[in-house]
Amino acid sequence: MDEFYVLGIDTSNYTTSVCVLDGSGAVRFDGRLPLDVKPGERGLRQSEALFQHVRHLPALAEEMARKRVDLKKTAAVAASVRPRPTPDSYMPVFLAGEGLGRSLAAGLQVPFYAVSHQEGHLAAAEADVGDVPAASFLAAHVSGGTTDILRVERKPGGYRIDTLGQSMDLHAGQLIDRVGVALGLPFPAGPALERLAQSLAGGDTGGVALPVFVRGCSISFSGPQTRALRWIEDGASPAKVAMAVQRCVARALEKALLHALAEHEERHILMVGGVASNAWIRHRLTHRLSHPAVGAVLHWAGPEYSRDNARGVARLGLAAFREEVNSV
Repeated sequence: MDEFYVLGIDTSNYTTSVCVLDGSGAVRFDGRLPLDVKPGERGLRQSEALFQHVRHLPALAEEMARKRVDLKKTAAVAASVRPRPTPDSYMPVFLAGEGLGRSLAAGLQVPFYAVSHQEGHLAAAEADVGDVPAASFLAAHVSGGTTDILRVERKPGGYRIDTLGQSMDLHAGQLIDRVGVALGLPFPAGPALERLAQSLAGGDTGGVALPVFVRGCSISFSGPQTRALRWIEDGASPAKVAMAVQRCVARALEKALLHALAEHEERHILMVGGVASNAWIRHRLTHRLSHPAVGAVLHWAGPEYSRDNARGVARLGLAAFREEVNSV
């Protein structure tokens, strides 16, 4: 077993995550603390989220110490510093993880690697399901802060990502959260909305439906949100509204991915992000897009590595460290 560690840090909008991998890529520590959102609220301001990350990171460091993770073995530190791998991508919450990561790397006199939250999701999913067996593939990053259809190409230490389409307004996770909160569900509403939809016998929404707006690979969810809130005001069954939201998200993703498949040669699709942990949406998309007439191969990480986590960040740090060592 390799006797060095790589530490990964991710401070996303709603989870503080720290992961430690050894030189073989095995997980030595995987700690996560969700950010607190007051009942009835639909999210946090960036300043509130940043404050909670600053409080959570020492708690995770103390948990590592209790579990006897020897950080003196750390050979590299990686952190997500922006939402997407583009120069103009910025979100203040990532300053918490970046600041700690750079400080640790400087103190330990080891390399620091900056990655994006999106790349971390891709790497975490591949760590869980195995690397997608293709030099390039399609991906859907679907969460509360992102609804992106991507073409991904491997490069040393990470990925080259081309955005084929994205949300034109609300993200899929925002639709789920806003409708869920309106139904009285806790934020983030994904797991509770999924359970509510599962309670609907036979899945029949009885005419409660939401429109789907897709242009190429880009998706609009503002219209579906307006219609869903109107259904709630009109007294529609909460379970039927929850199922209608799931169907809307699945149908929109299906149409956007079908367009991507028609425009590009890739047939493997990696699904990442919190919304990708929804079992009904997973089943629907797998059934529709894996049909022989379409010919796609979908790759789904387990729910634990679909949601926000730092394993992918650490994995990218390990790959970059190996690349650097091998180039010497």
